[in-house]
Amino acid sequence: MANAAQTTGADPKAEELRRRNVAGQPAGAPAVARAPEQEKSKDKPFSVLALLDEYEFIWAPLIFTALAFFTRMYKIGLSPIVTWDEAHFGKFGSHYLKREFYFDVHPPLGKMLVGLSGYLAGYNGSFEFKSGDTYPPELNYTFMRLFNSVFGAVCVPLAYWTAKELNFRRPTVWLVTMMVLFENSYTTISRFILLDSMLLCFTFTTVFCWSKFHRQQHDPFSPEWGLWLMLLGVSIGCVTSVKWVGFFVTALVGLYTIEDLWHKFGDLKMPKIELATHLAFRVFGLILIPFAVYVFSFYLHFLILENSGPGDAQMSSLFQANLRGTEVGKDSPLEIAYGSRATLKNMGYGGGLLHSHHQTYPEGSTQQQITCYHHKDANNDWFFYPNRHDAEYNPEEPLRFPANGDAIRLIHAQTGRNLHSHQVAAPVTKADWEVSCYGNTTVGDTKDHWVIEVVRDAASRDYSKIRTLTTAFRLRHADLGCYLRAGNVNLPQWGFKQIETTCVKQNNPRDVYTHWNVESHVNEKLPAGDPGSYKSPFFQDFIHLNVAMMTSNNALVPDPDKQDDLASSFWQWPILHVGLRMCGWNDDIVKYFLLGNPIVYWGSTASLGVLALIVAWHVIRWQRGYPDLKPADIDHIHYSGIYPIIGWFLHYIPFVAMGRVTYVHHYYPALWFAILVSGFCIDWATRSLNKQISWAIHGVLYVTVIGLFVLFRAISFGMVGPSSQWSHLKWFESWRITD
Repeated sequence: MANAAQTTGADPKAEELRRRNVAGQPAGAPAVARAPEQEKSKDKPFSVLALLDEYEFIWAPLIFTALAFFTRMYKIGLSPIVTWDEAHFGKFGSHYLKREFYFDVHPPLGKMLVGLSGYLAGYNGSFEFKSGDTYPPELNYTFMRLFNSVFGAVCVPLAYWTAKELNFRRPTVWLVTMMVLFENSYTTISRFILLDSMLLCFTFTTVFCWSKFHRQQHDPFSPEWGLWLMLLGVSIGCVTSVKWVGFFVTALVGLYTIEDLWHKFGDLKMPKIELATHLAFRVFGLILIPFAVYVFSFYLHFLILENSGPGDAQMSSLFQANLRGTEVGKDSPLEIAYGSRATLKNMGYGGGLLHSHHQTYPEGSTQQQITCYHHKDANNDWFFYPNRHDAEYNPEEPLRFPANGDAIRLIHAQTGRNLHSHQVAAPVTKADWEVSCYGNTTVGDTKDHWVIEVVRDAASRDYSKIRTLTTAFRLRHADLGCYLRAGNVNLPQWGFKQIETTCVKQNNPRDVYTHWNVESHVNEKLPAGDPGSYKSPFFQDFIHLNVAMMTSNNALVPDPDKQDDLASSFWQWPILHVGLRMCGWNDDIVKYFLLGNPIVYWGSTASLGVLALIVAWHVIRWQRGYPDLKPADIDHIHYSGIYPIIGWFLHYIPFVAMGRVTYVHHYYPALWFAILVSGFCIDWATRSLNKQISWAIHGVLYVTVIGLFVLFRAISFGMVGPSSQWSHLKWFESWRITD
């Protein structure tokens, strides 16, 4: 390929000096050398082609963006039924419109945006979003889908600009953009009321802002450098506020930042004050700003959801008591007395209500089960009774109040049995003692006795009485010295997957899973209190909800007793082994099949191995003393090739290790990084070829990508009629496109 000096008539010596200056960049500096065809000549004669070439950075992204909006929005309202996870996220959006508190394993930003789309569509939140139901006429589901599709469409111009910032040549920039634009799975997933288009959009913005910030490293502390650093922080905050998968791209930026600061730390010419300033800017831009965005999304979440709803039980009792319309603490007397009927809430993150039922343990003592349960029913009710050494409880006697240090009994209201523990190993956590229900008001022993140990009280420092909601206390077994605890371990199916409750031998006062409070309280002899006047601290609620989300997310494990036809394994995704039916497959409904563009998937997956070979080849050549690569080339491989493959590993490998249920859409963020790797490999392989040959190779790839997208367009735009019409698309038996 002719060099720039030959094609533009520039002075060869000046050109050589320019190349040496580029090659002399320090390690870790951004690649700035442009491909030869990107260099412009002042002497180039005017023509339409020259004008198009000059303004390609304007018209190309405009065309790609217009096509993106077309592919993401064409026939988007064709199916009037609730499709796939619209049943979940549409329902969450409804809760925001009704301002009802709910619980989900994902952070709130994406679901608040779904709620916003419903608000803009004039939806009142009354539809239940049951899977397979037909949308009512008053719900403008098409607008809500269009709102979501915008996030998917924006990914296309972001792909274009990111590829340019990674210093790919123009043909490769177009190819990378087309691989995103004409990727069937990206198109399909963007056309419904889901979180995935938002997750992809903010993943793309994070990579784009990172690439822009990297290109500004030659001019640190400039306004543009600071702007892209802060925008990168905002983008990280947004992507992590949609789904926790966003922490994987955050880790990629973190690795880049560590490497960047390590290079600066090794630069002995850099003043220490400048190094400290670099560190301070990154702490502010990449830690404080993302954290502020993430926390602010939860602040809005709590602010909007002011009414009691289906997710109340996941939060602390004091939080629930401050919701409008709640039954928690409503008309409850403030002080607990003997004879009071109450529910006990575990104060651990995601803790449930102390619960029992008629079923017994299948082994161990075989006595009545004790669990923690998030749903509210009569099996959560317990009576406070004095211990067997004190005077028996008499409903007609004057009120007596248990206090800190008193030994009490807790009697299950539905079965009349005592909360009990003994030296029998717990069913799952064998290191702890089993807790059961045993005896009755007259039959029992001292193993029914529990000593109250007050931890704190939001209402008073006077621990002479136990108060509803405000008193946090522990229950120590009088005989064994162990503490009643409900962690995050779930019982097997015989325990209805409820939370195991044990008596833990270790005395750890800071273990919040041994802390309890009275959530609701009934005692006709006591006046109603107003415990809801005590506010729950925001950061305490923020931490509580996040741990509860983490706990519930980890509990999403495959059920061996159930067959999930939609689930798939990590190894199936990169090779496009399976797709996913997003709805029913009857002939009378519009059908959608979540499947990728074969050339995009297979090509991007193959490129992961090709990049490894490229790096290995040049490492071997370097070790043998061959000066193949200039510093600018090494820099290009480093930031445009190796960092994307690290991004792919960070987004893919966690799904190899995690035990939760997985589906094909979990691969979509990793696919973006695989596309970037494929772009690098193609760009690297064609950089030394004749310009016409390079364009011809890229042209073949363009046609293949577009052609396969068109071939499989029905799975994205909707398959009307019998699925047998599309039997030609069933290349493999595992692609369940037809019956």
